[in-house]
Amino acid sequence: MDIHFTQPNGRVDDLVEELVKISGVNHPGIIREMILSALAAGQEIDYLADLKLMRTTLKEMSFTNRLFGGYRQRKKVTIFGSARTSPDAPIYQKCVQFARLLADHGYMVITGGGGGIMQAGNEGAGAENSFAVNIRLPHEQETNPVMSQSPNVITYKYFFNRKVAFLKEASAVALFPGGFGTLDEAMETLTLIQTGKNPPIPLVLIDDDEGDYWERVLSFMKDPLLKRGLISGEDFSLFSITRDPAEAVAIIDAFYRIYHSMRFVGKTLVIRLNKPISRDQIEVLESEFPEIKEPNSRLQLTGPLPNEKDQPDLLPLPRLTFEFNRRSYGMLLAFIRRLNTF
Repeated sequence: MDIHFTQPNGRVDDLVEELVKISGVNHPGIIREMILSALAAGQEIDYLADLKLMRTTLKEMSFTNRLFGGYRQRKKVTIFGSARTSPDAPIYQKCVQFARLLADHGYMVITGGGGGIMQAGNEGAGAENSFAVNIRLPHEQETNPVMSQSPNVITYKYFFNRKVAFLKEASAVALFPGGFGTLDEAMETLTLIQTGKNPPIPLVLIDDDEGDYWERVLSFMKDPLLKRGLISGEDFSLFSITRDPAEAVAIIDAFYRIYHSMRFVGKTLVIRLNKPISRDQIEVLESEFPEIKEPNSRLQLTGPLPNEKDQPDLLPLPRLTFEFNRRSYGMLLAFIRRLNTF
């Protein structure tokens, strides 16, 4: 028999319902669909390697959620950078300082768990304020000594699961100079924020004292990319560049001064606020950012919408709602920064 999500499956539905009931799972409707997905995959896929990939992915994502779930109320900053940076390098010490300041401001740090900048991030924040999101490589990348005895370590088989953990759990991303991997993470983060697949977060590029790395990347963006129309001017609102660790932390802090988080409910963008703003301030936003709204949409202060009941911890927060055009994500980041000035 074929497995269906929206049509009856006869005895299979009865067995799944019984299994869900005796297991005492949360959100049984979702679990039912996951079980049916596994059964359908078993029917449709006869290539063992594909099934192993699906199985391992589910296991790794489940462990990720279990590990981070106990720290959901604390903001986390993902730090990327070269594994080859030596501890005596000035940029290593700059990362240690940056991570220490983050911990002082109440943040936790997520790194790739290896050496170099990753170790510097864990060292600065301390193991008690850190996660190590490692990867199993043909030439084994050992977990750095700061995190080697910590329970907050995950070693992934698949890079794509690791990438999800880096961004899904991050309230901000900081990038130090690095090689192909660092540039990959930089461009992926930019792309996900630019396209709205990742919520707006601060993306801070922290340069060495000479400005010899990210400033050159910025020049590349301005010349062949911007001049050819391959990116737009508003895309430069997606990130900030600084050489000062204290300024980097200040950029992250400022992003969450009034802005809390966002989600879509249908076509409506719901921006949750740490405190309400005035009607005059709403009018300022209306006049300065008319292009990010759909025609005839207005900014409105509201309470939680009915569909937001699935996030009960956020219900007390005031809301700012409007119909976003779902294109101008660089301008949306600028909108949030302007909101935070009130």
